[in-house]
Amino acid sequence: MQFVFTFVFVFTFAGMTAAAHHSVAGVYDTRQEATLAGVVVQFQFVYPHPFVILDASRDGSTERWTLEMDNRGELAQIGFTDATLKPGDQVSITGSLSRREPRRLYIRRLDRPSDGFAYRQVGNRPQIVK
Repeated sequence: MQFVFTFVFVFTFAGMTAAAHHSVAGVYDTRQEATLAGVVVQFQFVYPHPFVILDASRDGSTERWTLEMDNRGELAQIGFTDATLKPGDQVSITGSLSRREPRRLYIRRLDRPSDGFAYRQVGNRPQIVK
């Protein structure tokens, strides 16, 4: 009986974990790239992936975008904190567009000209370039 309970428990929660974490290529189209310039509204330094909420200026209007980053653990290892990006920061971002959701992008490159901060997603490794 103990074995059956353990078996059911492990496979039930293993499936939930797999569903919660996604393949970047499954959600974002690496062949469809966009570049945005705008103002950071919010930086959510959360697990498993942080998000940047950005008001981007395109074609004379402002659109709110949700931008996903590499996993939080790797970003913390290279020096990201919850204060790395602040509301009001002017940034330029390049990344892969979402396959299904409008105004959603996976960040491959982020530049903050005011202080020269530069983030790059190189392969599957994040880097801060100075």
